[in-house]
Amino acid sequence: MRLNKYLAHCGIAARRQSAEYVKQGLVTVNGEMEPNPGYPVQPGDEVKFKGQVVRLEEQKVYILMNKPKDVITTSSDEKGRKTVLDIVGKKVKERIFPVGRLDRQTSGLLLLTNDGDLAKKLSHPSHKVQKVYHVTLDKPFIKNDFERVQKGLNLEDGIALVDSLHYIEGRKDELEISLHIGKNRIVRRIFEHLGYEVTKLDRTYYAGLTKKDIGRGHFRHLTEKEVIMLKHFK
Repeated sequence: MRLNKYLAHCGIAARRQSAEYVKQGLVTVNGEMEPNPGYPVQPGDEVKFKGQVVRLEEQKVYILMNKPKDVITTSSDEKGRKTVLDIVGKKVKERIFPVGRLDRQTSGLLLLTNDGDLAKKLSHPSHKVQKVYHVTLDKPFIKNDFERVQKGLNLEDGIALVDSLHYIEGRKDELEISLHIGKNRIVRRIFEHLGYEVTKLDRTYYAGLTKKDIGRGHFRHLTEKEVIMLKHFK
């Protein structure tokens, strides 16, 4: 495996940036600076980046799914209902799990992986991962309630702060809401608190990722750049 590819698979950076690190003299192989990004790394070679030994990570899998409605965000379901892993089926050999949850009635972006460290990072409130939802309500959303949501509603488990709120295409019963809090059913509870029923809820953005080119009920593997982006997500 070429040295720059080896570094990328160790989670240092994408291949192009890894090649630059090599050229800058930041990488050594068996104690000697190796300036050639194309150096073929051999079994037993000790590779260091900025003086720290780096090793190939176990085969990690990162799947981005456009989850349909009525699918459970769990690995299995005791009631026999369809789960997100049923959609993946046998197309992925590794054992993966969903990062966070989307309730059964909510559709949209969902990340599945076997990278426990990344899952923990993205799920922790301190990292404030941004999420954007398309919300459809049972009736028009009035201006006074719009302003109340923008200021932050006081729910039973604390203040629900949102990053932004917009009407969609001039409609009063459809909105786009952006937030980073990860409390259970938070989007539905925000609108239910004000007397609205959420008839459709779709997550369109998650931690820098979008649904572009992913049809409902389909999935794709993340690109190398997307994985690096998530690992360095702040």
